[in-house]
Amino acid sequence: MTSRYDDIIHLQHPTSSKHPRMAALGRAAQFSPFAALTGYEGSIRETARLTDAKAELDEDKIAALDMKLRFLADHLSECPEVSITYFKPDSRKQGGAYQVITGMVKKIDAFEKTVLMAEGTLIPIADIFEISGSLCSSIDKK
Repeated sequence: MTSRYDDIIHLQHPTSSKHPRMAALGRAAQFSPFAALTGYEGSIRETARLTDAKAELDEDKIAALDMKLRFLADHLSECPEVSITYFKPDSRKQGGAYQVITGMVKKIDAFEKTVLMAEGTLIPIADIFEISGSLCSSIDKK
């Protein structure tokens, strides 16, 4: 049985005398996927990333935090170590995350309304959610 291509099936593959053969890696690159929407996956991941909403504190909680901050300001010379839970706004989208930092309070600036920790973290007082520590436990019992 003869086929239409029997006369050429055993011939050598033609090679150009002008153009060198392409390497296998170069040939494979021709068929690699094309990213038409560059950055689209990163944008989808950013949209899917969850953030928390900042909790609104009631007047009792605000008063308790104010009392703890005043107490800490009066006892800064004792180098009090406290844990502060605060809201850190997200720089890219609405919302943020609650973070806890434990360390010594270096300065409470009533004018700037910030708390400076010994390691350098600056926390806006309006973003503080909770203050706890051995020095604050006496206030919590009242």
